[in-house]
Amino acid sequence: MERVLIVSSSERSQQAFAELFSQPAQPLISMVSSGGAARRLMLENEYDLLLINTPLPDEFGQELAIRAARGGAGVLLVVRAEQEAEVAVQVEDYGVFVLPRPLTRAAFYQSVKLLRAVRKRIDRLLEENRRLREKIEELRIVERAKYVLMEHLGFNEEQAHHYIEKQAMDRRMTRRRIAEGILNTYEM
Repeated sequence: MERVLIVSSSERSQQAFAELFSQPAQPLISMVSSGGAARRLMLENEYDLLLINTPLPDEFGQELAIRAARGGAGVLLVVRAEQEAEVAVQVEDYGVFVLPRPLTRAAFYQSVKLLRAVRKRIDRLLEENRRLREKIEELRIVERAKYVLMEHLGFNEEQAHHYIEKQAMDRRMTRRRIAEGILNTYEM
Protein backbone atom coordinates (compact mmCIF):
# COMPACT_ATOMS: atom_id res chain seq x y z
CA MET A 1 0.00 0.00 0.00
CA GLU A 2 1.26 3.43 -0.90
CA ARG A 3 2.38 5.60 2.03
CA VAL A 4 1.89 9.36 1.79
CA LEU A 5 3.19 12.07 4.12
CA ILE A 6 1.50 15.47 4.01
CA VAL A 7 3.45 18.32 5.60
CA SER A 8 1.48 21.53 6.01
CA SER A 9 1.23 24.07 8.81
CA SER A 10 -2.55 24.35 8.37
CA GLU A 11 -4.78 21.54 9.54
CA ARG A 12 -7.40 22.61 7.00
CA SER A 13 -4.98 22.26 4.08
CA GLN A 14 -3.78 18.90 5.45
CA GLN A 15 -7.35 17.62 5.28
CA ALA A 16 -7.88 19.07 1.78
CA PHE A 17 -4.73 17.39 0.44
CA ALA A 18 -5.64 14.12 2.18
CA GLU A 19 -9.00 14.16 0.39
CA LEU A 20 -7.28 14.76 -2.95
CA PHE A 21 -4.88 11.85 -2.39
CA SER A 22 -7.75 9.56 -1.34
CA GLN A 23 -9.81 10.04 -4.52
CA PRO A 24 -8.50 7.41 -6.96
CA ALA A 25 -6.90 5.13 -4.34
CA GLN A 26 -6.78 4.71 -0.59
CA PRO A 27 -3.16 5.28 0.45
CA LEU A 28 -1.95 5.26 4.03
CA ILE A 29 -1.74 8.97 4.84
CA SER A 30 0.22 10.61 7.67
CA MET A 31 0.00 14.34 8.35
CA VAL A 32 2.32 16.67 10.27
CA SER A 33 2.62 20.43 10.56
CA SER A 34 6.40 21.02 10.61
CA GLY A 35 9.63 20.01 8.92
CA GLY A 36 11.03 18.66 12.20
CA ALA A 37 8.01 16.41 12.75
CA ALA A 38 8.28 15.21 9.14
CA ARG A 39 11.96 14.34 9.59
CA ARG A 40 11.17 12.32 12.73
CA LEU A 41 8.46 10.37 10.89
CA MET A 42 10.78 9.80 7.93
CA LEU A 43 13.33 8.22 10.29
CA GLU A 44 10.70 5.75 11.51
CA ASN A 45 8.85 5.07 8.24
CA GLU A 46 9.44 4.98 4.50
CA TYR A 47 7.11 7.11 2.39
CA ASP A 48 6.35 6.75 -1.29
CA LEU A 49 5.04 10.28 -1.74
CA LEU A 50 5.60 13.45 0.24
CA LEU A 51 3.59 16.62 -0.22
CA ILE A 52 5.02 19.77 1.36
CA ASN A 53 2.80 22.83 1.49
CA THR A 54 5.17 25.76 2.00
CA PRO A 55 6.08 27.65 4.06
CA LEU A 56 6.34 25.51 7.18
CA PRO A 57 6.56 27.03 10.68
CA ASP A 58 10.17 25.89 11.25
CA GLU A 59 11.55 26.15 7.68
CA PHE A 60 10.49 26.91 4.15
CA GLY A 61 10.43 23.25 3.08
CA GLN A 62 12.85 22.91 0.19
CA GLU A 63 15.57 21.30 2.35
CA LEU A 64 13.03 18.75 3.55
CA ALA A 65 11.94 18.13 -0.05
CA ILE A 66 15.52 17.52 -1.19
CA ARG A 67 16.21 15.16 1.71
CA ALA A 68 13.04 13.16 1.03
CA ALA A 69 13.79 12.96 -2.70
CA ARG A 70 17.32 11.72 -1.98
CA GLY A 71 15.77 9.05 0.22
CA GLY A 72 13.71 7.78 -2.70
CA ALA A 73 10.33 9.40 -2.05
CA GLY A 74 8.41 11.20 -4.76
CA VAL A 75 8.05 14.83 -3.63
CA LEU A 76 5.52 17.54 -4.47
CA LEU A 77 6.44 20.99 -3.20
CA VAL A 78 3.52 23.44 -3.23
CA VAL A 79 4.59 27.10 -3.26
CA ARG A 80 3.04 30.51 -3.96
CA ALA A 81 2.83 31.15 -7.72
CA GLU A 82 5.33 34.03 -7.58
CA GLN A 83 7.93 31.74 -5.93
CA GLU A 84 7.54 28.80 -8.32
CA ALA A 85 10.37 29.58 -10.76
CA GLU A 86 12.89 30.47 -8.05
CA VAL A 87 12.16 27.38 -5.93
CA ALA A 88 12.02 25.08 -8.97
CA VAL A 89 15.59 26.04 -9.92
CA GLN A 90 16.75 25.00 -6.44
CA VAL A 91 15.01 21.61 -6.21
CA GLU A 92 14.24 20.21 -9.67
CA ASP A 93 17.73 18.69 -10.04
CA TYR A 94 16.75 16.40 -7.14
CA GLY A 95 13.54 15.26 -8.83
CA VAL A 96 11.19 17.41 -6.76
CA PHE A 97 7.98 18.53 -8.52
CA VAL A 98 7.09 22.16 -7.78
CA LEU A 99 3.42 23.17 -8.03
CA PRO A 100 2.13 26.75 -7.82
CA ARG A 101 -0.65 27.75 -5.46
CA PRO A 102 -3.58 28.12 -5.97
CA LEU A 103 -3.60 24.50 -7.07
CA THR A 104 -6.22 23.10 -9.42
CA ARG A 105 -7.53 19.59 -8.91
CA ALA A 106 -6.50 18.66 -12.48
CA ALA A 107 -2.93 19.91 -12.01
CA PHE A 108 -2.68 18.04 -8.71
CA TYR A 109 -3.92 14.74 -10.16
CA GLN A 110 -1.66 15.07 -13.22
CA SER A 111 1.37 15.78 -11.02
CA VAL A 112 0.66 12.85 -8.72
CA LYS A 113 0.14 10.59 -11.71
CA LEU A 114 3.47 11.67 -13.23
CA LEU A 115 5.25 11.31 -9.91
CA ARG A 116 3.91 7.78 -9.43
CA ALA A 117 4.96 6.82 -12.96
CA VAL A 118 8.47 8.19 -12.42
CA ARG A 119 8.77 6.37 -9.08
CA LYS A 120 7.74 3.07 -10.67
CA ARG A 121 10.29 3.53 -13.41
CA ILE A 122 13.03 4.41 -10.91
CA ASP A 123 12.11 1.39 -8.77
CA ARG A 124 12.40 -0.89 -11.82
CA LEU A 125 15.76 0.62 -12.73
CA LEU A 126 17.03 0.22 -9.18
CA GLU A 127 15.94 -3.43 -9.15
CA GLU A 128 17.66 -4.05 -12.49
CA ASN A 129 20.77 -2.31 -11.17
CA ARG A 130 20.74 -4.54 -8.08
CA ARG A 131 20.41 -7.70 -10.19
CA LEU A 132 23.25 -6.60 -12.47
CA ARG A 133 25.53 -5.87 -9.50
CA GLU A 134 24.78 -9.35 -8.11
CA LYS A 135 25.56 -10.89 -11.51
CA ILE A 136 28.85 -8.97 -11.73
CA GLU A 137 29.77 -10.10 -8.22
CA GLU A 138 28.96 -13.71 -9.15
CA LEU A 139 31.13 -13.47 -12.28
CA ARG A 140 33.98 -11.98 -10.25
CA ILE A 141 33.82 -14.82 -7.69
CA VAL A 142 33.62 -17.49 -10.41
CA GLU A 143 36.61 -15.96 -12.22
CA ARG A 144 38.62 -15.93 -8.99
CA ALA A 145 37.71 -19.57 -8.39
CA LYS A 146 38.79 -20.48 -11.93
CA TYR A 147 42.18 -18.88 -11.35
CA VAL A 148 42.54 -20.72 -8.03
CA LEU A 149 41.81 -24.03 -9.80
CA MET A 150 44.30 -23.14 -12.50
CA GLU A 151 46.94 -22.31 -9.91
CA HIS A 152 46.39 -25.20 -7.49
CA LEU A 153 45.21 -28.04 -9.76
CA GLY A 154 46.91 -27.10 -13.01
CA PHE A 155 43.67 -26.70 -14.98
CA ASN A 156 43.55 -24.47 -18.01
CA GLU A 157 40.79 -21.84 -18.08
CA GLU A 158 38.40 -24.00 -20.09
CA GLN A 159 38.86 -26.97 -17.76
CA ALA A 160 38.33 -24.79 -14.69
CA HIS A 161 35.17 -23.33 -16.21
CA HIS A 162 33.86 -26.78 -17.12
CA TYR A 163 34.67 -28.08 -13.61
CA ILE A 164 32.69 -25.31 -11.92
CA GLU A 165 29.75 -25.72 -14.34
CA LYS A 166 29.68 -29.52 -13.84
CA GLN A 167 29.89 -29.27 -10.05
CA ALA A 168 27.04 -26.75 -10.03
CA MET A 169 24.90 -29.02 -12.18
CA ASP A 170 25.74 -32.24 -10.31
CA ARG A 171 25.20 -30.72 -6.87
CA ARG A 172 22.21 -28.60 -7.94
CA MET A 173 23.86 -25.50 -6.60
CA THR A 174 24.63 -22.15 -8.17
CA ARG A 175 27.98 -21.52 -9.81
CA ARG A 176 28.56 -18.88 -7.18
CA ARG A 177 28.14 -21.35 -4.30
CA ILE A 178 30.54 -23.80 -5.96
CA ALA A 179 33.04 -21.00 -6.60
CA GLU A 180 32.77 -19.81 -2.98
CA GLY A 181 33.44 -23.36 -1.81
CA ILE A 182 36.53 -23.57 -4.01
CA LEU A 183 37.78 -20.25 -2.69
CA ASN A 184 37.17 -21.33 0.91
CA THR A 185 39.09 -24.56 0.31
CA TYR A 186 42.13 -23.18 -1.48
CA GLU A 187 42.47 -19.62 -0.16
CA MET A 188 42.76 -20.54 3.52
